[in-house]
Amino acid sequence: MGSVGLLKNSAMVCAPLMSTSVDQLIDDMVEAKSQGADCVEIRLHAIHNFHPHKHLQLLFKNKPLPILIVYRPIWEGNDFEGDAHKQLEVLGLAKELGADYVELDLKIASDFAKNEKSSWSSGCKLITSCFVDNVTSKEDLSQIVASMQSTGADILKIVTNANDITELEKTFHLLSHCQVPLIAYSVGERGLISQLLGPKFGSVLLYGSLDGNAVPGLPSLASLRQAYGIDFMDNDTKVFGLISKPVGHSKGPILHNPTFRHVGYNGIYVPMFVDDLKEFFRVYSSPDFAGFSVGIPYKEAVVSFCDEVDPLAESIGAVNTIIRRPCDGKLIGYNTDCEASITAIEDALKVNGPTNGAAFLPCSLARKMFVLVGAGGAGRALAFGAKSRGARIVIFDIDFDRAKALAAAVCGEALPYEKLASFQPEKGAILANATPIGMHPNKDRIPLPEGSLKDYVVVFDAVYTPRKTTLLEDAEAAGAVIVSGVEMFLRQAIGQFNLFTGSKAPEEFMREIVMSKF
Repeated sequence: MGSVGLLKNSAMVCAPLMSTSVDQLIDDMVEAKSQGADCVEIRLHAIHNFHPHKHLQLLFKNKPLPILIVYRPIWEGNDFEGDAHKQLEVLGLAKELGADYVELDLKIASDFAKNEKSSWSSGCKLITSCFVDNVTSKEDLSQIVASMQSTGADILKIVTNANDITELEKTFHLLSHCQVPLIAYSVGERGLISQLLGPKFGSVLLYGSLDGNAVPGLPSLASLRQAYGIDFMDNDTKVFGLISKPVGHSKGPILHNPTFRHVGYNGIYVPMFVDDLKEFFRVYSSPDFAGFSVGIPYKEAVVSFCDEVDPLAESIGAVNTIIRRPCDGKLIGYNTDCEASITAIEDALKVNGPTNGAAFLPCSLARKMFVLVGAGGAGRALAFGAKSRGARIVIFDIDFDRAKALAAAVCGEALPYEKLASFQPEKGAILANATPIGMHPNKDRIPLPEGSLKDYVVVFDAVYTPRKTTLLEDAEAAGAVIVSGVEMFLRQAIGQFNLFTGSKAPEEFMREIVMSKF
């Protein structure tokens, strides 16, 4: 088991501040420091009625931590040279009054280097930045770096616009091979891991937002410090992640990352917004990317990208966990959803009885009617789990052909989705929702009419955000035993952790996290 590093990496965490008043910026700096920022970025052009000398003096007099100054006023007309001169005047003043870092765009920095770099104070570091809208090759990025180096900047910064997560590999390659201090990341949800993995590949600075001021594609300061534990990431850190689309709902990072640290394993777990599985696995083929969770909508499709599939996962036809085998780099697929979901239902039956007047249910699912809504990856895991316990399975899915295919595989029955509302289950039936219906932010939706819930004595919902879904609230009100998807999530995560690390997961520690954070 790789051990967590004992020394902090050198990457700083910077909070970009967006307020339009100096008083609020001063308060925000204090708050940023309390939330774990090492420095703040202040954008002077965002300040309302900006007065350079007055406002800069106030900011530097009250700064509780280093300040990175950015000034990009809106150009008026076509007088680029005149406007650039004004920009340099303000940034030069910021340097003189106490800025720790000043950022210049590449075009302006190039002109500045020809005339004024020799006068730049060594007490203030110059950052030359460049936004690249379309990265076509690693060579393109290397040429941009060379141009930026010619400005004599202390730190270089490249920001790209990632249209696909696979484009980030070029950024990671650049960070790993650059010989000068470099900040490099991509914006947007698909670029999130470029921030999270920056310290592993050598970025000297990454950005985190203040709590309550979320920025799309940017992690919060609290998550960087507490969930991801970026302080102790190093070049040897193994990367694990959730392959999904969408991915923002995932709570895997707040469970897996603290558990890695708890057992001393040098790993990080990140959300991965993936559009193209084939391209993703082609690009991220290095041993650094050691394993993956698989979420919506890829649990079935990903099977064909595994070099080997565990027999249970193969029979189910769905994979939720992939391990890159260290000895040969092959991808091995597993399914930890199956036992996780069925044992969660069984254990709930052991300690709960229905309150709607029905006789207490035995924990066995044998011969019980198991009504399953959803025939995707999670649904397949539930269906095969129910089959292994001897349940009689009835399947509804908006794709009737998919429902029929799964029913045939588990010797069950498929019915058209439109008949779900009027379906009358037999006494003692179990309902399991394996669709994303009811997931945040559409949490008020349920997969069947509220009035139908009185016919079920046990209701399970695979959705775990929110913890108690509207379906479960309505089912509980109707007198059913309810089983949250949080319990399934925890159990499948324990199975994944065992596979990720090759050692036994600390189950009670993980349960404590889930109970307190979910």
